[in-house]
Amino acid sequence: MPLKNFRVLRRIMKETHATRVWYAFLIFFFLCALLIWLLEPNIETYGEALWYCYAVVTTIGFGDLTVHSFISKIISVALSIYAAGVIAIMTAVVVNYFNHLVELRRKESLTALIEKLKILPELSKEELEEISERFKKLV
Repeated sequence: MPLKNFRVLRRIMKETHATRVWYAFLIFFFLCALLIWLLEPNIETYGEALWYCYAVVTTIGFGDLTVHSFISKIISVALSIYAAGVIAIMTAVVVNYFNHLVELRRKESLTALIEKLKILPELSKEELEEISERFKKLV
């Protein structure tokens, strides 16, 4: 099931062009890790810098790695704010996409109902009862 959800999310991101936001975030993330690795003497490898950035983005803040320079702290703040914004954007994109699908389905149901109403005198009693039930659900 998680793989199916991932595929759905990937399709939504492609259709809404949210992949651009995601790729820009990844570039920013790796660039921040590079800068922190270059600026901080206590962060010895690029992997440690990535780990530190991960802790910043997820707001976990393990504390095993810390930055001391003012520039690195500013980079950390910018990365955390950017990550929060990206998460908010991605959430909004997914919710908006599903709201749009629900609205399309509602309009399709309404259109089908209107088409049946056009031929109302020709419908059987069962079809009229079905229309009545569908109308009650819509209202």
